[in-house]
Amino acid sequence: MSSNKLFADCVKPFSKPVQARLKDVRALVLETAKSTEGVGKLLETLRWGQFSFLTPETGSGSTIRIDGCRDDDSKLALYFHCQSGLVSQFRQYYPKAFTFEGDRALVLDANQPLPRAELTHCIALALTHHLRKKTRHNGGKHGAALNHHRHGSGPG
Repeated sequence: MSSNKLFADCVKPFSKPVQARLKDVRALVLETAKSTEGVGKLLETLRWGQFSFLTPETGSGSTIRIDGCRDDDSKLALYFHCQSGLVSQFRQYYPKAFTFEGDRALVLDANQPLPRAELTHCIALALTHHLRKKTRHNGGKHGAALNHHRHGSGPG
């Protein structure tokens, strides 16, 4: 099954605003992957019944899953591995840009403008999570560059 068909099937149960915003988020993940050094080609697939992005070519990142919120038809979320520390990092950088669900998700309102710059930065951090861990241990540049580069607004 093509990734476009898989995506269409995944978003079908959700409201039109959530479907549209999930489409925007998918495009942003793909765009961010292409423009972020070291990520390589993404694999779009299902993980835990959710549309997911993996970095099998380079192993650079942590899986990103996107889905509508089943208990609120105006919300959607980006899910991350709960033990990666990514959501805690996002919370430090952008405490007011997102609603957070524990240590696993950024929750967005489909009826509000997408916090594009902040979300792009968070996606880039997730897509380079393993790469940054490796380079941090080896004194490389990827960790410092992405941790301090803010795509637009945000603290510091």
